[in-house]
Amino acid sequence: MERKLLLLGLLRGSEMYGYQLNEIIDTHMGTSVHLTRPTAYRLLNQMADDGWVTFNEEQEGRRPTRRVFTVTEQGERVFQERLRTCLADYAYPDYQSAICLAFLDQLEPSEAAPLLEERRERLTMLLESLVVDDAHETGSIQLVIDHHKRLLQAELDWMQEIIKSLSGS
Repeated sequence: MERKLLLLGLLRGSEMYGYQLNEIIDTHMGTSVHLTRPTAYRLLNQMADDGWVTFNEEQEGRRPTRRVFTVTEQGERVFQERLRTCLADYAYPDYQSAICLAFLDQLEPSEAAPLLEERRERLTMLLESLVVDDAHETGSIQLVIDHHKRLLQAELDWMQEIIKSLSGS
């Protein structure tokens, strides 16, 4: 639901082709949104089939034909409905990478602590990669990035506690 909401929301601002949508997501939302290019194109085609978006095909010179997508009235209604549902609901974050922590006690602390240090370093790099985009510094899109930053910081703080407890400090 959220991925289609994202695409519809971005298209509400102006018509765009798939590559533009993906660039906006990659540039402005970075790692806060997990949407691969093939998935975005598949969803755009589904939404076109459902009548939520329309597209015109354009070709510039020898470049391949590209589809320029626009939200339809039906797509606008779906966007408004899904926006309200999404805002009122809460879905638990996917913590697939936390499953391994359930078996942390299967390793000696001297082996587990350095592995968690590696994990902490990756989290730190990910947090540092979430830079403020001047175009959205105070806008709603920045809320997504801020939310992701806070979750990563909480994860880092918690990870540090675990590492500290493993080292007996």
